[in-house]
Amino acid sequence: MYIEPNPSLPAGPRPRLVEPALESLLNRSMLQVQVVAELHRCGSWYEDEPRYECGLFHLVGSGQCRVECDELGSAAELEPGDLVIFPHGTPHRLLGAPGSDEARTSLICGEFRFTGSGQHPLNLALPSCMVIRASQASTPFRQLAATMAEVVHADCAGRHVLLNKLADALFTLAICDYARQSAERHGLFASLADPRIARVLQDVHAHPGKAWTMQSMAALACMSRSAFAERFTQLMKMPPIQYVTQWRVSVAEQLLRDRQQSVAGIAQQLGYSSEAAFRRLFKRVSGICPGRVRVAVN
Repeated sequence: MYIEPNPSLPAGPRPRLVEPALESLLNRSMLQVQVVAELHRCGSWYEDEPRYECGLFHLVGSGQCRVECDELGSAAELEPGDLVIFPHGTPHRLLGAPGSDEARTSLICGEFRFTGSGQHPLNLALPSCMVIRASQASTPFRQLAATMAEVVHADCAGRHVLLNKLADALFTLAICDYARQSAERHGLFASLADPRIARVLQDVHAHPGKAWTMQSMAALACMSRSAFAERFTQLMKMPPIQYVTQWRVSVAEQLLRDRQQSVAGIAQQLGYSSEAAFRRLFKRVSGICPGRVRVAVN
């Protein structure tokens, strides 16, 4: 699925409740972003990208670029400051824009991945292709994209480290702009647009170890149990308690990377009565044992 922002939507902020709900999710995103190439092209050029196991992005620093992939239908023409993201590594092609044989195009290309089993809600909710237009993006996004384009040409120590940190921030802003402007919202992003469900998601994200029940979540949403369960499941494509379980596993994958924390302590933090119960649930949801996560870190 390809998603592009809707320019007809108002540029003003969405309801304030959506922002903390999304922020609480991004705060535990376990996202790793890395710039892997700085391309400088002129004349007629062509890059064919196969499917990758990680997400990919391309930021246009200068010039124009055309992007083609099956999900787009028709090619997307990109201008300076535009960002195209393939969250699931979808195969695509990069070409010089028509009629720009003498133009010079620079691209900042990178990879990103959500560490863990891939069950992170953001990873599951993002479409196969996103285009963030600088002309429709927030001012911080445009400023950060311009800064990255400047850093590419800077001759300074630590330039690549700085580019990675800027790319991390740019990706976060891209998700925020996508949540604000997307013409079609599905799953998580549709839920964040519903103030009642967003309120529950914010609290679940912030307090995963709380003894969540259908009744307590429905009360927080100011809805009946049946109405809340139906609305949540309709938007998130899973029941509320299942989402709580998946979120706890996502948080656990992050905590397990800190070897100073014991598995028993993590289980207690996340509301499980015993380490054994936590280990069984973690393996059932993620497909691996908690110990495998720690082995993979080393």
